[in-house]
Amino acid sequence: MSGGATSHPGVRPVARPGVRSALRNGAVRHQLFLPADLSERLEALARRPGVTKSSILAEALAAWLDREAVNGLDTRFAPRLDRMARQQARIERNSQIGIEVLALFVRYMLAAVPPAADGDTVARAEGRARFEHFTMKVAEAFARGAGSFGVEVTP
Repeated sequence: MSGGATSHPGVRPVARPGVRSALRNGAVRHQLFLPADLSERLEALARRPGVTKSSILAEALAAWLDREAVNGLDTRFAPRLDRMARQQARIERNSQIGIEVLALFVRYMLAAVPPAADGDTVARAEGRARFEHFTMKVAEAFARGAGSFGVEVTP
């Protein structure tokens, strides 16, 4: 890169306007080699007012490092996120099946079984007993960890 400070005995290097402020801002100097075509392109870009080679290279390097960091996260977490998405899709599907089965069962029961009469305490007592039995069976299935269709049930 031309325009940089060189060390010759007795000659004090002249800094470009942005160099002193860069050094005060904690910038670190690097020496690097670029292919000729890239160097020419960099020179052309740096001719614009208010633009330095250092600012161009710093922005380009920051963009490249940011892109690499994102790619690293994708590589590390993508398989796990994919697996979790598949599990969530299965859970949603199973929930929808359960809701549909329950809705069909309720619709059938409401159509097939006549309601108990207001004064029929025996039928109402039998209904309460059946409901308690039903809720006990659900609780037992959760306690065992296995549902009626061999599907794992977790509390």
